[in-house]
Amino acid sequence: MRVLSIVCALAMVAAASAATAQDMSATASYGEISRNAGFTPDPITVDLYSGGGIDASRSIGGSCVGMIADAPDFEFTYQAGSWPLTFAVDGQYDTSLVINGPDGEWYCVDDSEGLDPILRWGSPPSGTYDIWVGAVGQAGSATLYITENN
Repeated sequence: MRVLSIVCALAMVAAASAATAQDMSATASYGEISRNAGFTPDPITVDLYSGGGIDASRSIGGSCVGMIADAPDFEFTYQAGSWPLTFAVDGQYDTSLVINGPDGEWYCVDDSEGLDPILRWGSPPSGTYDIWVGAVGQAGSATLYITENN
């Protein structure tokens, strides 16, 4: 009975740590920026290194894939208007894009154009977008693009 209790306790700790693996309150590794709709210059570009020690498919689930960091790679705070909003990655290797949106929901994509991910909002909500660029396989240099242009 004691062994069963220990196994159950370990399973509960593992489940709790997986659910809190990403720390949106942590300082973003590659910076943060706030912009209003109609921002210039457009696109915003952020050079970064993809990947991390957390498997997004296990910590977030759903369509999330790739290895990501604990802290966001970049934080984008946006005051929406009538413009669409697009996040895209051009990576040295296969990358994924994981975003915790202003609504608290997780948005994930892999391989939109070749091995590069793209997430678009036609009518984006205002607020903070916490962004992770995952490594699907080998980690490497990547550029994050944030644009209101299609």
